[in-house]
Amino acid sequence: MVSIDVWNASVDFPIFDAKTRSLKKAVLGKVGGHIGTEARVPVIEALRDINLSLGDGDRVALVGHNGAGKSTLLRLLSGIYEPITGGAKIIGKIAPVFDLGVGMDPEISGVENIMIRGLFLGMNRKAMEKKVDDIAEFSELGDFLQMPLRAYSTGMRVRLALGIVTSIDPEILILDEGIGAVDAAFMKKARDRLVDLVKRSGLLVFASHQDDLLLELCNQAIWMDGGRMKMRGGLREVLTAYKGYDPYEHLGPEMLSRLGVEAVPNGETR
Repeated sequence: MVSIDVWNASVDFPIFDAKTRSLKKAVLGKVGGHIGTEARVPVIEALRDINLSLGDGDRVALVGHNGAGKSTLLRLLSGIYEPITGGAKIIGKIAPVFDLGVGMDPEISGVENIMIRGLFLGMNRKAMEKKVDDIAEFSELGDFLQMPLRAYSTGMRVRLALGIVTSIDPEILILDEGIGAVDAAFMKKARDRLVDLVKRSGLLVFASHQDDLLLELCNQAIWMDGGRMKMRGGLREVLTAYKGYDPYEHLGPEMLSRLGVEAVPNGETR
C-alpha cells in the first residue's frame, strides 16, 4: 500500500548574496511565501505547518495562485525537498513529473531519449524498450524517432514527452501541469492517455489551473495560499471556494458528459 505522511513540515529557501532590504522590497507581495529578514541571510518561508496524510486511491488536486506554494509542496511530497521542521514519510515508488522536458537530451535520438526519460521516471531500460512501439504509435513521430531531438519542433517534443510520461506505471504520481503546444486532436489522445495513467497509479497529486482536467482526474483538493494549506476537502467544494463559483457551471455539454454529470435546464448540475 502506498502512502505519504507529512507532519508539521516547513520549507525555507535562504537567499544568499542579497541585501535584505532591497530583496524584501522587490519580492514581498509577488510570491506566496513570507520573507523573514531577521537573520543576516534573507529567507523565503515557502511552506509552513503542513500536515497531510494521503493513501492508496487518493486523487488530490492542488489549487492556488502562482507563488502559493503548490510546486514546493509537490517537491516536498516527492522527497526532493527536506523540511526544516517536522517530517515526511513516503511509502511507494514515486514518478515526479514537474517538467515534460526534464531528462531529455537534444543531441540524441528520440528513441534514446525514451530510454533516458524512462530511467529518470524510475523505470528500467528493459521495461522502456518494451514501450518504444507504443510510444511511437501514440506520438505519431515515425522516422523522426531516429533523429536527434534538436530537429524536432516544440509540438513534436511535447508529443514525445507525453508519450513517455503516459507510458510509465507509477505507484505514486506527482504531476505539475505541463501540457503545451499540441493540436486539438492530439490533445484529446493525450487526455485519454493521462486518464489511463492516473487509473494505473495508486496515488495522485496534481497541481493545475485547468478546472476540467482537475475535475476529470481528481476527487479531492487542497487550496494553497501563502505557503499554507488554506482548505482541504471535496474537489467541487474546494474549487468553488477558491474560484468563487461552481466550476461545473463553466463546462460545456461534452465535458459534463465525459465527467458523468447531468446538466439541468437552469444551468445547474446533478
